[in-house]
Formats: sequence, structure tokens, C-alpha cells
Amino acid sequence: MTPLRQKMIDAMQVRGFSARTHHSYLAAVNALAQHYQRTPERISVDELQDYFLYLVKQRGLSGASCRLYLNAIRFLYLQVLKQPAFDVPFNIPKKAQRIPELLTRTEVGRILSAIGNTKHRMMLMTCYGCGLRVSELVHLKVRHIDGERQLLRVEQGKGAKDRHMLLSDGLLQPLRAYWQRYHPSDWLFPSREPDQSLDVSTPQRVFTVAKCRAGIDKLGGIHSLRHAYATHQLEAGLPVHQLQQLLGHKDIRTTLRYVHWVPKHQPGKSDTDLIAALEVAHGAH
Repeated sequence: MTPLRQKMIDAMQVRGFSARTHHSYLAAVNALAQHYQRTPERISVDELQDYFLYLVKQRGLSGASCRLYLNAIRFLYLQVLKQPAFDVPFNIPKKAQRIPELLTRTEVGRILSAIGNTKHRMMLMTCYGCGLRVSELVHLKVRHIDGERQLLRVEQGKGAKDRHMLLSDGLLQPLRAYWQRYHPSDWLFPSREPDQSLDVSTPQRVFTVAKCRAGIDKLGGIHSLRHAYATHQLEAGLPVHQLQQLLGHKDIRTTLRYVHWVPKHQPGKSDTDLIAALEVAHGAH
């Protein structure tokens, strides 16, 4: 391992970046070094702009993929190498803004019913019932369930933040039945090795297969369950600021996407005031 790679890893660890971000950022920086066949410390600003043009024209990367490369490279030069000369705008395609194909409650039920394996069905029920990210799902532990207060503790979610999720009776009772049957001791959904957590690819694969069996052809992977949770909560009348806390969003604007995706949502006065204030602030900016 090169000193620069170790320095970048240390910088990401200090900031609490997720394992997935570690992998993505390191891969992006490695690709840059391989392209020019020299260390990033010897690559100029102009060469970086040429590289982003190469990613678009030669490799045909999307705006979202280019932005990932941009974030990784900016982190390297500004936070790791401390080179403010690289704090300049780079031209990359805009990230496409698409409304996901949202799952209805009926479709979520069909997906869950298509899973024969009790552990796998409980896993996706928990993912949907608490609106979890897949990385949060696989790192749940038995001790994170507080049955008396009907809470689920999510430890060190995105942004290294803890939060509590409400457990409905419709989810808590199946979780108790699941524990009585399988008796997991540490990880709530362990891998074949009881002392190890599942890889995120397992629930992703379970969701994809179940969706196919249920005859649902809407686009989207397991993150669709988190989108479904959010939109269904809004449809049920949950205020946006409460949804923000449940989803663990740092910026309320991330949560507000769901308001625009749910035509049936009728925002209360507090939500209307919040949206108006944000629109004014955005216009002023």
C-alpha cells in the first residue's frame, strides 16, 4: 500500500465515511492514476479536466458516475493533499433528475409474499417497515431491538449518526417470532458464519428475485423499499420534518423530494411554511 493511499484511507476514517465510500473513492483515484500512469500528486488541473472529458466521451459515464469521480478526486486534492489550487469547477454532465417508479403498498406486499425463506422475508419486512438503507439493515444486531419501548436503534448510519425507528406491532410481533425460531445471538440477520454480518449483496439479490417472482417490472433495487416507506408515511400524514428524522437525512431538502413525488400528500401548515422558506432561500442563493 502506497503512503498516499494510506493517507487517504486515514482521512476517510477520521470523517466516518462508510466502507462503500472507501471502496468507491479509492477505485476512482486509482483509475485516475492508471490513466496517466503516474501518481496523482504529479497530475495538473488541466489534465484533470481532460480526464473528465475522457470519462464522458470515451467511457460514456453518466452524470451520476462522473460526479462520484469528481467527489473522490476533489476529496483527494483538497482534503488529503491540501492543494487549494485544485478548488476549481470541473465540467461534468449534470446528474439526471428522475422520479423513481414508486412501489405501492400492494406491490410491497406481493414482493414480501413471494419470499419463501422466513429469514429473508423478515429481512425485507424490516427494511421496508423501518425505511432502512441496505447497509443499515445488514448491520442490525439483536440488542438494537427495544421491544418494551417498541424502538429499533440504528447505529452509525450514513454520516456516522445514530437514530431510533418506531417499531409497529405489525413488525415487532414477526420479529419476536423470527427470534424464537432462529435465536440469532448477535447479528439480527447473520451470514452463514453466525459471528459475521451479511454482505449487502444478499438482501439486494433477495429483493431482485422476489420482485421478479411477484411479476413487478418497475425499475429499482432494494432501495425502492426505503422510497416506498417514505412515500407511504407521507401519504399517511406524517410531517416532513419527522420523516427527515426517521430517514436520517442531514438536509431537509433531501426529504422534500418525496413531497414532490407524492401527488396525494397534503402538507400541513408547518410543512408549507418550511417549503416556502426553503424556496425563498434557494432563490436568494
